[in-house]
Amino acid sequence: MIAEFLNIFFRSLKLDKSLYKENKYFGEAALYFAGLIMILDGVAGAVAANTIVKTSIGMSGLTAILAWLVWAIFIYVIGVKIFPEKDTKIPFKKVLVSVGYAHAPGLIRFFAVTPELVIPIIFLTQFWIFASLIIATKQVLNLKSNFKSFGVVFLSFLIIAFLSVTFVMSRMNALPVSNTI
Repeated sequence: MIAEFLNIFFRSLKLDKSLYKENKYFGEAALYFAGLIMILDGVAGAVAANTIVKTSIGMSGLTAILAWLVWAIFIYVIGVKIFPEKDTKIPFKKVLVSVGYAHAPGLIRFFAVTPELVIPIIFLTQFWIFASLIIATKQVLNLKSNFKSFGVVFLSFLIIAFLSVTFVMSRMNALPVSNTI
């Protein structure tokens, strides 16, 4: 079981597109493996961020699970429902698992142990995750072009970014702010 998890992890790190085509990686344990990757990704992000600003590790794990679900929903809706290819007929679970697997590079954030390494490692892993998501999306959705896969992932990212900024801005307006100097 651990060997299978490590195999999935390292194949995702290597951006191995065949990982997303082999049905044996989408079996019973797939959701657990993908969920574990996402939780560890959130924890790794919190560990990296803690070198600069204090972050709750537990909350980061929960946020990673929520982000996993949101990414998968948007990629599924955009890639399967709005802009499908002729042979794009896959269950949501397969998209959910592939999004989880694609976040394996985020675990490298555990190595951001000094403030000087945090920003470069976070940027590196974010681009790596983005590339992994593009590969996973192309393979799982049976898309014909890398451009279309990029478009599905990028559009999902833009929607998530917009919703995140909107949420944060709405919370900022709700904060009690004193106008006295």
